[in-house]
Amino acid sequence: MHHAHIFALLSSHSGGTAHRSPVLLLLAAALIAVEYGWHWLRGSDGYDLKESASSLFVAAGRFLPRAAAGLVQAPVFLWVYDHRLFTIAPNSVWAILALLLVTEFAYYWFHRFSHTVRWMWASHSVHHSPTHLNLSAAYRLGWTEVVSGDWLFFLIPILIGFNPIAIVTMMGLNLTYQFFLHTEAVKSLGPLEWVLNTPAHHRVHHAKNPSCLDKNYGGILIIYDRLFGTFASAPKDEPLQYGLASKTPSYNPVKILFGEWAAIARDMFKARSPRAIWNAAFGRP
Repeated sequence: MHHAHIFALLSSHSGGTAHRSPVLLLLAAALIAVEYGWHWLRGSDGYDLKESASSLFVAAGRFLPRAAAGLVQAPVFLWVYDHRLFTIAPNSVWAILALLLVTEFAYYWFHRFSHTVRWMWASHSVHHSPTHLNLSAAYRLGWTEVVSGDWLFFLIPILIGFNPIAIVTMMGLNLTYQFFLHTEAVKSLGPLEWVLNTPAHHRVHHAKNPSCLDKNYGGILIIYDRLFGTFASAPKDEPLQYGLASKTPSYNPVKILFGEWAAIARDMFKARSPRAIWNAAFGRP
């Protein structure tokens, strides 16, 4: 497997689309414009243009962090694959289904830990900081995932025998699918709601209502949430509210990107015991 090939995939992986394809970016921009028009015609408060501008700045700045992350991740992925237990080529329907399920499983646990371990939340909280859920919010993603360690969860399927390029490609498709989940325009997908992660489920995930916190971690599928007890439907007696439960909203990209890291550093500095230092960094957010 060519080192440069997997590095290119990792560094081009934007977190919202599989590649920085101009066609995909234009499609995303067009869909955002359509969704904005939908909210405008309805007179609904679906967009905060300053917030969307902050999200655009955060998204545009991800190129260099992603390239740096690729330099770290690619050799580790390749080393683990060289020591794999089996070889599972995605050359059949069943193998591709297995690839989807195992990648989704790794994604579920990385996502769940990103909500329950503060060190990982420091990166993931960036994505939860918008106070409006719309397609422009899908691109508000942290720059520090390589430090938080989310990618380490995907070493397990690689060790089992799935090709790193197949894993990265499937995750690209997974995250591209998730772009379409960040909307209030789609209400229900009927029976598909039982199996797939849908806009209705993902709205709950982004909501800061007490009954919605730490729910619906799935990417493409919702089956692991149902299996492991983290599924929730939207409350029927209250509107969903978005944003961080314990933080004041900000339009400042520096605060958005690094505010939680700064808070961790302050809490670690003030800690007076090794246990307190550990909890400041790795306890619950």
